[in-house]
Amino acid sequence: MKKLLLIIFAVVFVFGIFAGCSSNNNNAAEPAKEAPAADVKKDEPTPAAEEIKGEITVLTQRTDIVDSVFKQQYLPIFNEKYPDIKVNFEAVTDYEGSVKIRMNTDDYGDVLLIPNNLLPEDLPNYFEPLGNLSELSEKYLFAEERAFEGVTYGLPIVVNANGILYNKQVFKDAGITELPKTTDDFLAAMQKIKDNTDAIPFYTNYAAGWTLAGQWQGNVTSIAGDPDYYNLKMPIENDPFAEGKPHYVLYKLMYDLAKQGLIEPDPTTTDWELSKPMLGEGKIGALLLGSWAITQFQDAAGANKDNVGYMPFPSNINGKVYSSSGGDYKIAINVNSKNKEAAKAYLYWFLEESGYADQNGGINVVKGKPMPSTLSAFDELGVELISNTPAPAEMDGWVSKIDLLGEVGLEQPDFRQRIIEAGIGNRKESLEDIFADLNKKWNKAKTEITGS
Repeated sequence: MKKLLLIIFAVVFVFGIFAGCSSNNNNAAEPAKEAPAADVKKDEPTPAAEEIKGEITVLTQRTDIVDSVFKQQYLPIFNEKYPDIKVNFEAVTDYEGSVKIRMNTDDYGDVLLIPNNLLPEDLPNYFEPLGNLSELSEKYLFAEERAFEGVTYGLPIVVNANGILYNKQVFKDAGITELPKTTDDFLAAMQKIKDNTDAIPFYTNYAAGWTLAGQWQGNVTSIAGDPDYYNLKMPIENDPFAEGKPHYVLYKLMYDLAKQGLIEPDPTTTDWELSKPMLGEGKIGALLLGSWAITQFQDAAGANKDNVGYMPFPSNINGKVYSSSGGDYKIAINVNSKNKEAAKAYLYWFLEESGYADQNGGINVVKGKPMPSTLSAFDELGVELISNTPAPAEMDGWVSKIDLLGEVGLEQPDFRQRIIEAGIGNRKESLEDIFADLNKKWNKAKTEITGS
């Protein structure tokens, strides 16, 4: 386990693909003004906790625990330290869509999570600078993920690995004795579940949409096994969906699962919230989500909590299995907040003292914290956690820009839903047709952005 932690610390990473966002700029918050120069204040004394006062609104995507955890658990403890800060929590169901719209005004809370498709150069328009990247990187993991020109505007609420949730008992009942290390092995395992149990082998969570987007995309680097691939090599290559490349391997598995009847009977009727107890009850064999989801599914499993396991994506390079890691949503402060000191107090308390990362089975953003027990299988398999090398200044934001300009939708569910629909026969196009279309869009936009 220590090896995994050292690897995370050794490699820095720009990885904004853990949740769905728009495939074009139409739904993104449009900058209303030129980005102001970041005002990073130095050497100012930190006010004592009892001196900080004000009322703030904190936006969260966690509609499931906003009352039971944020209000009932966190708030009393926070107010013991900061008695004169009043915190109002607002849970947002369609977080990406709703917050993007609100960001066209000044009223989008005081503390919030940065929408995933906001371009780096737009960060100063909307968010208060937290400090210099070089300084924050000494204490926090992935401070560079939401930084611009050497200034950090948001920090991850938790650090995630990528992989697949599965039911241990279902695997055992199906006769699966080893965790699969290739996509062919995984398909064979899902077929065993179909043949030998009553469980749905693989649950796509198609209807939720976001579960098909960043959750899948995060495994591209796992398949590549190369920290340089995503931000340095992919932006300058043609045909990223060509046979043999990471995107092809990843999304062909999605297609094959659908084509071979290894998913739910009707993907359009999937239910995200119901999928949590269904996995624990043995009604689902496996589903693909980031490690952030482990504790949610364990909690929903109740007495069957120990049956919920987590494995890396089934791929390897010369026998070595990799899993890409990176920050989840980035917590930040509204640049228009009237109570920035109070907002800052909450932000750092949440990251350092709330226990959110541990409760959610994630890797703590604060360097030096122990790895969670939920990733013990990774240690047993000798999995190497890797993170994308950040793009150099001249390539900063290229992946996002190519994606948005070409309307490829790397962080949108659209083409994944096309793939599943093609697999189950609801669309006339083939997988090759879809990949050819995505390659064409990518290549055209890549030429315009990179000039090559």
